[in-house]
Amino acid sequence: MNTKVNLCGIELDNPVIPASGCFGYGYEFAELYDINCLGTFSFKGTTKDPRFGNPTPRIAECTAGMINAVGLQNPGVEKVISEELPRLKACFSKPVMANVSGFSVEDYAYTCELLDKEEQVGWLEVNVSCPNVHGGGMSFGTSPEAAATVTRAVKAVTKKPVIIKLSPNVTDIVSIAKACEEAGADGISLINTLLGMRIDLARRRPVIANKMGGFSGSAIFPVAVRMVYQVSHAVKIPVVGMGGVSSAEDVIEMMMAGATAVEVGAANLVNPYASRDIIEELPDVMKKYRIENLSDIIGVV
Repeated sequence: MNTKVNLCGIELDNPVIPASGCFGYGYEFAELYDINCLGTFSFKGTTKDPRFGNPTPRIAECTAGMINAVGLQNPGVEKVISEELPRLKACFSKPVMANVSGFSVEDYAYTCELLDKEEQVGWLEVNVSCPNVHGGGMSFGTSPEAAATVTRAVKAVTKKPVIIKLSPNVTDIVSIAKACEEAGADGISLINTLLGMRIDLARRRPVIANKMGGFSGSAIFPVAVRMVYQVSHAVKIPVVGMGGVSSAEDVIEMMMAGATAVEVGAANLVNPYASRDIIEELPDVMKKYRIENLSDIIGVV
């Protein structure tokens, strides 16, 4: 059974990638198992400046998933490069995916330019779900023009593959993906979290301090499969699928919908061994569905 796939010119041993925000900078999970079994992983969303994040409580379980509004807590790009990447290098020998967030086009370009120079970084996953502080607070990912502007700015200062991570909180995700492709993106990853809210009945207030937050977990999987299918059939660049993936069969389904690689998010927070377990299950699931090469099933539907 051949589990290898090629993502933007870099070969992965398998398509399983822990998603940003659900795997820290890797070394915490390396205390539990050898994370070199992963295809790669996307590290915690990194911004130009350090961020403390949103007030607590900022994570809450809900039916078939969770709501979070962590607020991009991270030490800032310079500390990520000077402290986090050296610690990661001690336990992970493969190229890693750098997830980047920003609040202005200049923020994105600055952070990506620095990370692009790091030998350990294989891909830049650019999260355009952040609010545009110069554009009235709407996220860059809600408009084809704004998403394309970020893509062009990042591509102008980088040499490594740039994968734009899209928000599902839009009416037409295909037009945004196509705008990113036309602006030079090397890949698209989707979906980010849906916007959700739950209320604590006893306290008569939202379960998280931010009131609303990102809804993730197995409940969003059908939405993710639909959007991966739509986007992968509309663009010629690779798609990384994610959203509610929690089993090897989910990985196969995402790939049949059109994903070249598949990220695993909230499942890692429920079971820290989730990504490892999915990788170990893949050969048996491939055998069950008579799949010799995983790359053969990309977009077969």
